[in-house]
Amino acid sequence: MTIEQAKELDMVDYLTKIGFQPKTINEPHYWYISPLRPEEKTPSFKINRKMNKWKDWGSGDSGNLIDFGIQFHKCSVKDFLQKLDVNTPMFRPAPQQESSSRTDGEITVSRVKPITSIPLIQYVRQRGIPLDTAERYLKEVHYNLKGKNYYALGFKNDAGGYELRNKYIKASSSPKTSTFIDNKSGELAVFEGFFNFLSHQAINRNKQQPSSNFLVLNSLSFFDNNISRMTAHDRVKLYLDNDKSGDKFTKQALAIDCHKFSDERKLYAPSKDLNEWMLNNRPQQQHQHHQQQQRRSP
Repeated sequence: MTIEQAKELDMVDYLTKIGFQPKTINEPHYWYISPLRPEEKTPSFKINRKMNKWKDWGSGDSGNLIDFGIQFHKCSVKDFLQKLDVNTPMFRPAPQQESSSRTDGEITVSRVKPITSIPLIQYVRQRGIPLDTAERYLKEVHYNLKGKNYYALGFKNDAGGYELRNKYIKASSSPKTSTFIDNKSGELAVFEGFFNFLSHQAINRNKQQPSSNFLVLNSLSFFDNNISRMTAHDRVKLYLDNDKSGDKFTKQALAIDCHKFSDERKLYAPSKDLNEWMLNNRPQQQHQHHQQQQRRSP
C-alpha cells in the first residue's frame, strides 16, 4: 500500500476496527477519548470525517491516518503501511467530500446572556465553582448546531469565540484561541482549561494576595503560540494537567527558563488537574493549598 492509498482510508472506520468508538458525533466531527492519551476522561480527540483528518486538542497533535498510525503503534511509516497491507480488506475508503459551502456541522452563536438556566447553575455547583465566581467570567451562550438550538456555559477567548460546556458537551465556537486576562502584573498563571482557572479563583477568593495575570490556553495546541507572552512576564506559574501532555509542555517551558517558569502541579497531585483536586478535597482545600504555597515560597 502506498502513502496516498493509506491517506484515503476512512479514519472513523479504522478506529472502529482497532477498538475505539466515538463518544459524541456532531457530523462531520467524531469525538473520542484520545487513543493517544487513554488516561483522559473527557473526549478531546476529534476526527473531521469530511476532511479525513484528526486533531488531539489535549496535546495539540494533528494529521492524517499515517500521522496517527505511527504515533499509536510507535512505528515507522514503512511498518505502518505493512500493517495496513495485511488488513486492507478490513478498512473502507473515506467518504467522498461533497463540493458544498454548507457549514451544518459548525456552531453558530445566537445569544449571549448572564447565567440564569437552572441546569447550568447546577452544573457550575457540581464543578465546585461559587456562582459569583462563575458569573464574573462565564456567560450563558445559546447556539445553533445542525438546525437545532442548545445552550451552555461560555468562556470567551481573545478572538471572540467561546469554549462551551454543560453536563453533556464539550465544544467551542469559532474562532478558537486562548484567553488572556491582563491585570497589569509581572506574574502570570497558566491553565489548560477554564474550569481549572475558575478553581484557582475559587480556592483563593477569600485571600489577599498580589494580583496576577492569567492565561487560559483552551487547548495545549496554543501553548507554543503563547511562549513570547509568557516569557514577557517576570514569573510564570504553570498549572497544567498531571498527564503526559502536561509533562511535555511543562518540560518544554522549564527548558526555556527554569528560573522564570515553575511547575505548580505538585500542589494538586495525584489528581489529574486542579478542579479534580478541589472537588476531592473540598472541606480542607483552602487550608491545604495555603500551606503548600507557603512551603513553596522562596
